[in-house]
Amino acid sequence: MNSTIDRKRIFIFVAITYGFSIVLALVIYLNGGIFVKFPFVLTPLAMALMMLLMFSPAIANIATRLITREGWSNTLLRPDFGGGRWRYYLAAWFLPPAATLVGAAAFYLLSPGNFDPSMAAYREMAGASTGGATEFFLTQVFLAMVAPVSTALIVCLGEEFGWRAYLLPKLMPLGGRKAVLLVGAIWGVWHWPAIFMGYEYGFGYWGAPVVGPLLFVLMTCVDSAIYAWLTLRSGSVWPAVVFHGASNNSNGLAWIFAGGTPNPVLGPGAQGVIGMLGYAAAALLIFFNRRAVASAAVAGSVEHGAVQAGLRPTA
Repeated sequence: MNSTIDRKRIFIFVAITYGFSIVLALVIYLNGGIFVKFPFVLTPLAMALMMLLMFSPAIANIATRLITREGWSNTLLRPDFGGGRWRYYLAAWFLPPAATLVGAAAFYLLSPGNFDPSMAAYREMAGASTGGATEFFLTQVFLAMVAPVSTALIVCLGEEFGWRAYLLPKLMPLGGRKAVLLVGAIWGVWHWPAIFMGYEYGFGYWGAPVVGPLLFVLMTCVDSAIYAWLTLRSGSVWPAVVFHGASNNSNGLAWIFAGGTPNPVLGPGAQGVIGMLGYAAAALLIFFNRRAVASAAVAGSVEHGAVQAGLRPTA
């Protein structure tokens, strides 16, 4: 790993990723916005362009390496299951649904008026007019668990090959905790053009349009600790990819029992203050564990991952 901050490459990488976000958001905005129906039904154009947007960090990684002639060492693309590192893959797979349901449970306990055990609204949206509630819930859990290891891997690699496989190692000379928070903040602000168009929080929430974007940065800083731990301790980007896919697909589990009109700033999804509590608990355990976030410990893991992949540290 580099021992000093590579400001030039960091700037180029961030400029490219932000440029994609702004340009694609403008196209979506000028063509009617994101949603047909908040929070889940996107317009076909918005869906296509936001899928494309998820690849912009990976494109920025590749473009930055080409522009600066950095080379291709230490890409963190090779999976490494040795030395007990398989545990990080399992954690990446199973932690998101557990954390999502913990946050959702906290939200519904504090806001029982929004809890609908029949799941009527979600079942209607999913077109599931028949079958029992238990059967429907278990089906959704199964789908949330299967999706992260299917097509979601390809889409989420688009983000993680940039944020965790490129930007995070570049910022590690600042120290593990500072790098975690800075990546989280940059990653969160990258979402702002979409959030200002109603993504995640809609428009009518308390404190709009300021609170939503700021709250989302808090969420990405929380999540950044988990992503960094998975990537840097395993020496590979793939646990973060699995975690990203599992997180995206598990978030729907929080909304299954939603009745009425929940305040998305609070929950039940993980983008809300209460809904993120499950992730926050895991992130705090990681962030304040000296070995989990210390530069020396995680740098050693990255170097090991590079050695396992037959790669040399970046010069």
